[in-house]
Amino acid sequence: MDFFTAQDHARRKTGRLVVLMVLAVLALIAVTTLAITIALHLMGEQSATQTNLSAQGMWSALSIELVTGVAIAVLAVVVLGGLFKRSQLRRGGRVVAEALGGREINLNTRDADERRILNVVEEMAIASGTPVPSVYVLEEESINAFAAGYQTNDAVIGITRGTIRNLTRDELQGVVAHEFSHILHGDMRLNMRLISILHGILIIGLLGGTLLRSMRFRRVGGGKRDNSGAVVLALGAALMLIGYAGTFFGNLIKSAVSRQREYLADASAVQFTRNPKGIGNALVKIGSHSQGSHLQATQAAEFSHLFFGQGVRQGFSQMMATHPPLKDRIKRVMPDWNGRFEVSVNGNQNWPSQQAENDATEPEGNGERSEAEPRFGSGTATGTGAMAAVLTGASAQTAINTMGQPDQRHLNQARATLDALPERIKIAAHEPHAARALIYSLLLSQDKTMRQHQLKALHQVALPDVYRALMDYGPEMLRLDVQLRLPLIELALPALRSLSVEQAQHFRLCMERLIEADGQVSLFEWTLYQLLLSNIGQQGSGPANLKLNDLQRECQLLLTVLATAGQDDPVEISAALNAAESELPFSLRATVDISDMRALSLAVERLRRLKPLHKPALLQAMARCIEHSGRILPAEAELFRAMADILDCPMPPLLSDEA
Repeated sequence: MDFFTAQDHARRKTGRLVVLMVLAVLALIAVTTLAITIALHLMGEQSATQTNLSAQGMWSALSIELVTGVAIAVLAVVVLGGLFKRSQLRRGGRVVAEALGGREINLNTRDADERRILNVVEEMAIASGTPVPSVYVLEEESINAFAAGYQTNDAVIGITRGTIRNLTRDELQGVVAHEFSHILHGDMRLNMRLISILHGILIIGLLGGTLLRSMRFRRVGGGKRDNSGAVVLALGAALMLIGYAGTFFGNLIKSAVSRQREYLADASAVQFTRNPKGIGNALVKIGSHSQGSHLQATQAAEFSHLFFGQGVRQGFSQMMATHPPLKDRIKRVMPDWNGRFEVSVNGNQNWPSQQAENDATEPEGNGERSEAEPRFGSGTATGTGAMAAVLTGASAQTAINTMGQPDQRHLNQARATLDALPERIKIAAHEPHAARALIYSLLLSQDKTMRQHQLKALHQVALPDVYRALMDYGPEMLRLDVQLRLPLIELALPALRSLSVEQAQHFRLCMERLIEADGQVSLFEWTLYQLLLSNIGQQGSGPANLKLNDLQRECQLLLTVLATAGQDDPVEISAALNAAESELPFSLRATVDISDMRALSLAVERLRRLKPLHKPALLQAMARCIEHSGRILPAEAELFRAMADILDCPMPPLLSDEA
């Protein structure tokens, strides 16, 4: 299943789940109405010597007003409960990780285990074209992991201490690739919505439990003819049972959906890493581990469908299990498995640890350089050797075709990219102050006079520590190879997301000062600003319900910007637009004003609302636009991938012909 089909499938499945949950709520309304009718009938019979529970007596207590009142009350409780839970989860995956007792891993940690998992996550993110997610560690000895969040810019990866201690690097790659599949294919958002919906239904049961506990302070049976306490007790018990019955059926739906998606994520992990034994052996180790994949966190049951393995002990039936049987999963990825859960003799001593040790080294001193103009050199670009490549139209087509399904080639490219980045710059990208300085340096002009003007404007508003870091890293950053800029931004995102609301607003102000310093906004400046805004600005784009034909003007503007980015010749620009037009169901106008960057921002916001199955045509048109000459320049490739990211389309790295 390709990326866009998977996204559309997840969106449609969300709709079907809502229908099923509505049916569950209607059943709750019916049962609750029956319970209240019985209670009212019993209270009406308090003065009678015998209680009459005949059908005729029950029917007489039923009324339209009662049914309407119960329906409104149940709907209000379910909806408000769901909205309350949704508001709790509005910060995305961080809320889930913290609720499970997770701790965010310091990006410059010296712990070898934590350094290893950060390296794996960074490689996977760059290989798949997604922003690098924050990583949380759960201090549990079991082997488990999860991905949580609504979209890629608020996603987190959670992993237990037992996982990073007991698995080899290849096995960690398999587990992390499995979780990235959930992120890329829309499972993560679907799972978050399920949490809110199920919580709304559970509220009824919680109210019943509260009502029962209140009876401890009330004397039941004040007299022979007073059975109101017993009635309230019965009503509370009925409500609790009704609520938990609704949750039971809700969990059945959740479990069925989760089991199917786990098989798909296992298969995607194998395709990503090209190593079935990676994820297969990780599953075998779960079976041989004393703790298995079970978590001790009190809220593990609520989030059970998010985990890599069965997070809570299943009940009386496999029907309630959120994951397929462990042996079935292993057999699917390793058909030649002997069926035995054997503990590795080497335990946790069989990882390669060199990389972790290298990444945990002390960063070079920041140096107390003067706040005046740094010595910006014009030497060779940093990292050019490993990244030099010829990109053609085939490169763009491969990237589009492998969206959501990256493979070993993209993982190798990600490793080469991380190796090409200077070590000092990589370490700086993990620290909030230095990460802001790196972004500021990307916005500095190559022209010395203009750069001095920008630095003067920034010095008036920037934090002193950040400005000093800019003076330190600026010269090296100006020589950075153009193909390394986008991966560096992705690498810095976790540190930038850790900024407080006030710090993020100040960061945005400083970027705007740098961009406005020369009186005009370049395409790169606009792209960088929009990219960061979409990943750390927590802005929504609305529902994805628009068709390509509804956005002809927006497509025209975006494609014209791409066409003019690679050449100035009007004939070449026209040829690029003609190539793009061949992929669209409508014609493109000859000219359009592209000087208004605000109009471009509004156009992109509208384009983000395209239906999943309408996005491939736009991406194909973008690809045709930049490769019409038969060759893609590095700057065009960077712009193409950045635009795809802004449009919520995670684009893997473009591979050279040699790759």
